[in-house]
Amino acid sequence: MLDRPDTGERALLVHNKARDPRLTADLVEFRELALSAGAEIVDTVVSHREVPDPKYFLGSGKVVEIKQLAQANQIELLLVNHNLSPAQERNLERELGCRVVDRTGLILDIFAQRARTFEGKLQVELAQLQHLSTRLIRGWTHLERQKGGIGLRGPGETQLEEDRRAIREKIRVIKQRLEKVKRQRDQSRRARVKASIPTVSLVGYTNTGKSTLFSALTDEPVYVADQLFATLDPTLRAIPLPQVGKVILADTVGFIQDLPHDLVDAFRATLEETAQADLLLHVIDSHDPLWREKKVQVEKVLHEIGSLNVPLLEVYNKVDLLPDLQVGLERDYRGNISLVKIAAKKNLGLEDLKLAIAERLCADVVKGELTLSPMQAKVRAYLYEVGAIANEQINEDGGWLLEITLHKERWDRLTQQFSGLESLLKR
Repeated sequence: MLDRPDTGERALLVHNKARDPRLTADLVEFRELALSAGAEIVDTVVSHREVPDPKYFLGSGKVVEIKQLAQANQIELLLVNHNLSPAQERNLERELGCRVVDRTGLILDIFAQRARTFEGKLQVELAQLQHLSTRLIRGWTHLERQKGGIGLRGPGETQLEEDRRAIREKIRVIKQRLEKVKRQRDQSRRARVKASIPTVSLVGYTNTGKSTLFSALTDEPVYVADQLFATLDPTLRAIPLPQVGKVILADTVGFIQDLPHDLVDAFRATLEETAQADLLLHVIDSHDPLWREKKVQVEKVLHEIGSLNVPLLEVYNKVDLLPDLQVGLERDYRGNISLVKIAAKKNLGLEDLKLAIAERLCADVVKGELTLSPMQAKVRAYLYEVGAIANEQINEDGGWLLEITLHKERWDRLTQQFSGLESLLKR
């Protein structure tokens, strides 16, 4: 549905550098995005403009410069490291005689290439359609009569309205399909909750080594590549941890600066794995000089998807690339684990990470022996229902001695419902 660059297209990059760093995207990251999409980068043009031009985004002098470069180098594609309005995109294409794709369009293209599962493809298609709906007029600029009114009504307006209706209908159908997938995902999540299996979700900036860490922890090969958005579709695997037992580990899509809202909305069902997790592992590339800025970007996306309140453990990866190699965990002044340093590619520090995950999860887990009388069969039935009973012995009075492991939130609800239960537990 989008004008997607084919592999090997000769591309010219355009990057605007403002005095305010908050208005300037990362040029190095943009080059990596272009390469990930398969573009052949011929040259880069840098402009200095504080306020975007309403017609071209760039100044008229810079447009002339780009046009000369494009003609001299047979440029087929202009990639702009900023979000353009439909009018700006259309005006640049008309003036330069080549296709123009902005930052959002480029990221959508990469997602379209990476999607493998049925759900992932649906999510990408939804984001593409939502993005395309604002640019639909592009395909009908060869028709002069588009605005309507006496003497101006014509096939252009009719076709445009038909296409808009078709896109609205397709968006509605895709949302229905994604809602069905969401219900299936919720059902699987409820089953895990019922079985008291905690979920640990890997989050972080794209290309920080999340998939490498996931593969190292699960001993299962997953697609790993030194490129942006190598992982798009979420992967879940069960791993055993000391003191905790079975844990579900989830590998999710990486975040990026100015992640398009269309993608955040389209991938909301997938990102709920993050919002509903018991613990987040924020994987940070410690070798990246911009890791602090990227950490802020990740926290921004976590806020957007409602995950800021989920317990989080910072994992500093790739410490083997630093001059002073130090792996292990660090604690704050209260004795709680604050961060873990690892090198996932070389399997360094993984045991410390497992211990840190177990300790953080156990902080929210109630374990011990619970003695119940025959009159408390409802409590026993509930504990069996949520899979909290590890062992059971029948007492002489017909009651039970239960060895339980239960999430603290559930235990608190149980003690509120059945008074006196706390005194029956030996931790």
